[in-house]
Amino acid sequence: MLTATEKQEIDHEISLVPYKKASVIEALKIVQQHRGWVSDESVEAIADYLEISPAEVDSVATFYNLIFRRPVGRHVILLCDSISCYVMGYRALHKALEEKLHIRMGETSTDERFTLLPNVCLGCCDHAPALMIDKDLYSDVEPAMLDDILNKYA
Repeated sequence: MLTATEKQEIDHEISLVPYKKASVIEALKIVQQHRGWVSDESVEAIADYLEISPAEVDSVATFYNLIFRRPVGRHVILLCDSISCYVMGYRALHKALEEKLHIRMGETSTDERFTLLPNVCLGCCDHAPALMIDKDLYSDVEPAMLDDILNKYA
């Protein structure tokens, strides 16, 4: 079930587009903002509310890499693995993150503080390697910088 607040926010998005189903991505973002991720039950609730099939909602949810279909940590680290980042130090950064967080790519730390995910491109190839934590972008990142960066999210 969608909460009254979620419905109100989705209704606002519906009012901005010509068809209800055109607001599916915004509905997914709203649910994720309130719940942290989008469960199968949430997909079904959104589908019911927008009068479309759960498969249509799920196809949108799985297409966008910033819609999380399983629980994530309080902070999501997106590590850019584009060719520019790869050439400029991705491997060392990837290894350092996994060692510091005691997790592998796609996992969440035991304290549920961080989830580490790959990202195809963060759009700063001229300042590679890069990573993003929540909405904060870090470029020209070196493994030695990770303690200072991660401590901001204590």
